[in-house]
Amino acid sequence: MDGDFRTEFTRSPAGLKHRPALVLNADYRPLSYYPLSLWPWQEAIKAKWLDRVDIVAEYDDYVHSPSMQIKIPSVVVLKDYVKPQKRVAFTRFNLFLRDEFRCQYCGARGDLTFDHVVPRAAGGVTSWQNVVAACSPCNLKKGSKALHHTGFHLRKPPRQPQAEELRNMGRRFPPNHLHESWMDFLYWDAELQA
Repeated sequence: MDGDFRTEFTRSPAGLKHRPALVLNADYRPLSYYPLSLWPWQEAIKAKWLDRVDIVAEYDDYVHSPSMQIKIPSVVVLKDYVKPQKRVAFTRFNLFLRDEFRCQYCGARGDLTFDHVVPRAAGGVTSWQNVVAACSPCNLKKGSKALHHTGFHLRKPPRQPQAEELRNMGRRFPPNHLHESWMDFLYWDAELQA
């Protein structure tokens, strides 16, 4: 037989793998905005089965077991409140989010890496106050030189962000796909503008 014969007898629910559930905290706010707190549909159904979440909205699609049919959840809310972290982890992702995914020297987007403002060779440390997002060309051009020797200027001084500040920054970068059932829960806690 050509190929794997078992694949003929299994049906791959390809359409279902793209049915994530938005996960809300017990206060009906997303656990995180960027990246948006999403679970695969299987995890959402498992959490409901274990009575850890309530289903707030559903897709029109169903999954079937031998004895039941279940609508796929599109929004779930945790029954127990998860306290947001106050300390922001120093990660590449959070650094890029703080710097709005822009090179802090030229403002370019894409092809980002990070750069030590005071080079490590000159005693600079890897910290929020000394590391910025930089595009590869600027990073190569600066190398291990001091900032004043390169002619570069920082768009904004590097500093440690607050957790709430990063959550608010994340709202400005929505994911590629937002299901209409999520809209009522994503931005209702944002301050209204007059």
